[in-house]
Amino acid sequence: MKPELAVFGGSFDPPHVGHVFLAAYALSIAGVERVVAAPTFEHAFGKPLSAFEHRMEMCRRAFAALPAVEVSPIERELGGTSRTLRLLTELQRRHPGHQLRLLIGSDILAESARWQGFDAIRALAPPIVVSRGGHGDEGGPIFPQVSSSELRATLRRGEYDAQVLPHAVLAYIRAHQLYA
Repeated sequence: MKPELAVFGGSFDPPHVGHVFLAAYALSIAGVERVVAAPTFEHAFGKPLSAFEHRMEMCRRAFAALPAVEVSPIERELGGTSRTLRLLTELQRRHPGHQLRLLIGSDILAESARWQGFDAIRALAPPIVVSRGGHGDEGGPIFPQVSSSELRATLRRGEYDAQVLPHAVLAYIRAHQLYA
């Protein structure tokens, strides 16, 4: 049996405790050997994003306590609009001895009809779907309902929620005056 490598893509704008919980779940419960966290370079649905380098650094800080999580710049290397199928295909090329698994929350699964080639994605990297509060029950634990969009709005108002942002990410946001 091939070792499993979970692929965790997303905007991570900013990364929050829900992201960290998902990675920890994949490593400790779902049986994956490693997680590759890959921040989106350009959002497929045209959503404006903070600078890629800021999101990469915030991810490094958010996942620092999980040494089996690799924060990868692969989406920048691929360039252009991020597509999950393209990401998975490249990661399979780079890690031929691994079985890929796509790590997603149930909120993202609900959007899969909008994805390019979701059936091919599912075949290449069978999803590990984790329930997210307010977004359906996929079985197993339900993770906190934390939204990066809502966090950005809170941060724009000058409010900082230390309950849902890892300390090192919050310090980075403050130091670089992100979302102000």
